[in-house]
Amino acid sequence: MNINPKVKGFTMGAIAAISYGLNSLFALPMYQAGYTVDDVLFYRYAFAILMLGALMKVTHVSFHVTRQQLMAVGIFGLLFSASSLFLFLSFLHMDAGIASTILFTYPVMVALIMMAFFHEKASLLTWACIILAFIGISMLSHTSDGKPVSLLGVTFVLLSSLSYAIYIVGVNRSTLKVLPTPTLTFYALLFGSLIYIVRLCLPSATEPTHPLLVEGFGLQALQLPLHWICAIGLALFPTIISLVTMTISIHNIGSTFAAILGALEPITALAVCISLFGERLTPRMAFGVFLVLFAVIMLIAGRKMYYIIKKWRWT
Repeated sequence: MNINPKVKGFTMGAIAAISYGLNSLFALPMYQAGYTVDDVLFYRYAFAILMLGALMKVTHVSFHVTRQQLMAVGIFGLLFSASSLFLFLSFLHMDAGIASTILFTYPVMVALIMMAFFHEKASLLTWACIILAFIGISMLSHTSDGKPVSLLGVTFVLLSSLSYAIYIVGVNRSTLKVLPTPTLTFYALLFGSLIYIVRLCLPSATEPTHPLLVEGFGLQALQLPLHWICAIGLALFPTIISLVTMTISIHNIGSTFAAILGALEPITALAVCISLFGERLTPRMAFGVFLVLFAVIMLIAGRKMYYIIKKWRWT
């Protein structure tokens, strides 16, 4: 059966965003069972590497990279992993649904990086979207019971967004941009997993440590079937399925529309956290979420329209 490419692209884009929004669905039960952030992310990366490697082998995607590309992907793989680490650390200090919403501001971070370091001119719309996004974040600064959101949690998720933005800009400005997406992601996961291996091997601490330091308990074995399901689910849905369907979506409808569909990611995370983990959303917080999503979508769509109009004027 032939499927319209546009329908296929939008469907795959929605699946990609929803799949990535399931991070909290699998991570929070593991936290509740006593697993550390490093345990959770080690298993996520390890299973994802095995799954993606097998998928590449079956679909005949090349593992080949040049020495120069290997060095670059090693550096950017650590950034990719740092983004995961900061996001999952933020789950310990604030509502995961709100953290996922703030994470969605990474296109704003990309715009700021391009303006600051690559002298890209910003339109009035770009500045308006940036301001709206930060107003939205400020409206998420209090929990549903009126208490201030953990500054540490917000800092972690903003660092996660920034790390991912630097990763995106770096990849697109380096020799890595010619690599197939699965190959790039495979090596990013492989090098990124080193962060958790090192952190899990640190000496055990008898006193509470700095929030960025692991407590040194070593890797905890997966005990119950639920723990295996959560660990494999983290590797499968937010990583492999999200990657594959996003690639298909971009191929069929382009990166702009695929990125706009990314708004389903924080919406999915919020739905999961509210319905399953008892998180609450006040009208103020809901309006903050709306402002963040609106600002990012307008930033993505507005930049696309700017280039279309610019091209049209000179043709």
